[in-house]
Parts: sequence; structure tokens; C-alpha cells
Amino acid sequence: MPSSPAPNHMTPTELPLFPLGTVLFPGALLPLQLFELRYLQMIGECERQGTGFAVVTLTQGREVHRPGASAEQFETLGTRVHIERIERPQAGLVRVWCRGIEKISIHNTRQRSDGLWTGQVKALPPEPSVQVPEDLQHLSAQMHEALTQLSAQPSQVPHWAEAWRLQDCSWLSHRWGELLPLPLQMKYRLFALQEPLMRLELIGDMVAPSTSPPQPPSQR
Repeated sequence: MPSSPAPNHMTPTELPLFPLGTVLFPGALLPLQLFELRYLQMIGECERQGTGFAVVTLTQGREVHRPGASAEQFETLGTRVHIERIERPQAGLVRVWCRGIEKISIHNTRQRSDGLWTGQVKALPPEPSVQVPEDLQHLSAQMHEALTQLSAQPSQVPHWAEAWRLQDCSWLSHRWGELLPLPLQMKYRLFALQEPLMRLELIGDMVAPSTSPPQPPSQR
């Protein structure tokens, strides 16, 4: 897939929205198995146009829409993704590996006649680069152990495609947010914070220096 253009921080860009019962942190890999017609059409459009889509966190409704069910509702912040790999093992089923690129705010959402949500999105400003303080160095050491173990597991697409920035509060706290088994609302609160040191401090309050390394979420 060609790289999708980054939305301008000042100009909204319309993107398809994928509501899920999860939080996708920037840099995280999200494997998906798609079979609903609206998402099969979405992936086809993304392929033809060389674009991605946005993952948003459900607050009401289900990931798979059922006739008569209430419409999905979702948070106003999400994650723009880039599609890294697509497989079609059989008719009506598509496997997609996508990567979280950046946080976005979502406005003017609408649902198309085929059920697909779209919205005007704006990229949030990049988080500042902040060095991990001494009292939180155990989080860097534990994450290094976890990433080493997880990266050794076979995967169609690398779990983390970039260099590990274990001394950067933003990158490190995103990895902890990605891997910690937290309630959905707590994950979203960590995600929505734009202060990386504060996010890492909150994680430090939950993770003792002797805590075992986190494990990856299961494939959706």
C-alpha cells in the first residue's frame, strides 16, 4: 500500500471511520478480519485511492452491526491508520494489518447508506519529546523485556516497525497503554492525554517495579 498523506493540522480531511471496542495507540499494529460489506467496500476504496482510515472507540453499540440495533456511538478522538498488508483468503473475508499513525479529532460525522461512518478529521499536534525520568526507568526496562519477547513471536507484519524509543515518555507510555490489560475507559483516558510525562506517571502508579512484562492483545 502507498503511504497515505498526513492530514494537515489546520485543514480537516474526510476519512472512513471504523468504530471498535478498543483504543489504538499511535505506533501500534492492529490486525483485523473484515466480513461486513461496509468494511469490505471501505478497504477496496482505500486500496484504489491509496488512503487509510481512522479507528474510533465505541461508547455505544457493537462492532458488528445487527438489524434493529441502535446506531454506533464513539469517542471524538481516534487514530488515523496506514494499511500495511491485505490478504483475501476467501470470498467475503479480508485480513488487514494496519498501523496507528497519529491521534486525530473527529467532527461532522455521518453514516452512509451502506452503513459506513465517515467524518472530518484533524491531526492533533505532535506530543513533545520528554526524557523518561529516573524514578520511572523501571518502565523502560520492563518494556524492553516485553518487546524483546513479543518481537520474537512470528507475525505477518512486525509488531513495532520503528526503533524502540524507550527513553521517550510519549512512545514508552503509548506502548504501555497498548499492552496493559486495562478497562476500555481507562485506556481511552490515557490515550486522550496530550502530556506524555503525565501519562507515564499515571502508568507508573499502576505498574510496580517487580511487575511482569505486559502481553499483547489478541488478534481481532
